[in-house]
Amino acid sequence: MTIAPDAARSESPQYRAMREALESLEDTVPGKFEITKTGMVHDMMAPSAPHELTVARVRRRFEKVMPEALVAHSGAPDVEDRPEGILRLPDIMLIAEADMEGQGSFDPRTLLAAVEVVSRSNPDNDWVGKMRDYPLLGVPVYAVFDPRTGTGAVMSDIHETPDGPRYATRRDFLYGEDVTIAQWTISTDGLPRYEDQ
Repeated sequence: MTIAPDAARSESPQYRAMREALESLEDTVPGKFEITKTGMVHDMMAPSAPHELTVARVRRRFEKVMPEALVAHSGAPDVEDRPEGILRLPDIMLIAEADMEGQGSFDPRTLLAAVEVVSRSNPDNDWVGKMRDYPLLGVPVYAVFDPRTGTGAVMSDIHETPDGPRYATRRDFLYGEDVTIAQWTISTDGLPRYEDQ
């Protein structure tokens, strides 16, 4: 069993304050909250049908090709690194079932990959914020599906830069093509697009 990194590395007072604010708002304010390296993100919009259908189809396609001990998980809990000051909730997490045991957030370093479906209301959260935060969290592979454009990208090979850890490799794909994420290849055929794009 792996749990989120312990608090032996100190978390900042700013992160602690944001975490407390998030906990007090979660049950009273609609939407999804995440804490990024640069502050708090609140997506007030409920996910659209194409977003949720994409998550469901991609998750099922992974589960058909992954070993039984691994899971394509969508939903809570989040992934969190308190000392780094980041709390994220990927649309899909490729993770070993054994690493899901325990209480609290998942350790982001146990993820095999994080998969996001771009939100119509806040695409920069997926294309900019998570592109910055996931390598900081040690997530080895980050895949983005964008129903606005029918395209996506898979990022991998974390390396150090003057701005911190970043992905060195990016492979773009078009809906309809097969795509390899981590070590599994799935079809992107038949994924929905947002209307009026």
